[in-house]
Amino acid sequence: MLARETTPSAIVRYLDQYVIGQEEAKKVLAVAVYSHYRKIATFGHDQEAMAKSNVLLVGPSGTGKTLLCDTLSRMLKVPFVSADATSLAQTRYVNEEIEAALQRLVDKADGSIERAQQGIIFIDEIDKLKVSDGQSRAISGESVQHALLKIMEGAPVKLKDQHYIDTRNILFICGGAFVGLENIMARTQSFGFIATSADDNQNILDRLNQRVKPTDLFEFGLIPEFTGRLPVIARLHDLSKAMLVSIISVPKNSIYRQYVEIFRGEGVDLQVAPRVFEQIAEIAIEYKTGARSLRGIFEELITPILYVVPDHPEIGKVEISSLFENARLVGRK
Repeated sequence: MLARETTPSAIVRYLDQYVIGQEEAKKVLAVAVYSHYRKIATFGHDQEAMAKSNVLLVGPSGTGKTLLCDTLSRMLKVPFVSADATSLAQTRYVNEEIEAALQRLVDKADGSIERAQQGIIFIDEIDKLKVSDGQSRAISGESVQHALLKIMEGAPVKLKDQHYIDTRNILFICGGAFVGLENIMARTQSFGFIATSADDNQNILDRLNQRVKPTDLFEFGLIPEFTGRLPVIARLHDLSKAMLVSIISVPKNSIYRQYVEIFRGEGVDLQVAPRVFEQIAEIAIEYKTGARSLRGIFEELITPILYVVPDHPEIGKVEISSLFENARLVGRK
């Protein structure tokens, strides 16, 4: 499944080209994915020998959960689909929705069930399935958790075309913001009583206390059986202003680099001052949506310029020095 050179560190280096920050989450995810596909190569379909380690990504909205999974699947060249737990919780036909996600995975694999069975499914907003009072069991988050249990562990699922897809080797990665989990964790830190005599020991305790424990997830509202299907947990943290600035301009597929290439195709040099990226980041922080709003703000800036440029071949350069000032259009020399 994995080339010999595809080590956890190589996976992280690849992710670094597209995902800014979240170093610890990248390492956890890289090791989990590496182990998953190495187990498949070693044990095949021996389910007893190969306990599957699905992953839970915990972090605020817009911190890169979906991007991490999508980028990972592109590196590994495996089929990838994402599903929305909120949609699952809003329908009475949960199993049909699950089958539809699996069918999309087969479609992404160009119809190859064998390839689809080694793909990745990302289920976002899994925290919305928390058990809460006042819901009828038929559409409760708990019932959806139960419905997901079997396929996450591994089971044959019948698709509409009467073919079966076996989910035992499909890696499930779940994500959610888990608002309020920090408060639960603050109350349940339980490793402080261990005596420490060196800084390294204290660092170990600090890491233990920062981990999301299964009991924290139980208290939040996930049922123990469901939590047990997600043994690997990685935490993503809020993005700083500097990280947001980097997201706009640094990755290979950043929105800024994309538009530089678009303008270059028109024979125009696009130059955006660093201050503009900072202003966009500041607005995104105000919106409290993480990196999600960066593209929209940048495209709002570029739209009136790109509307004009193709009709004026005499323009050779576009200089943008502020988000709140008109761009400077420079003629060709």
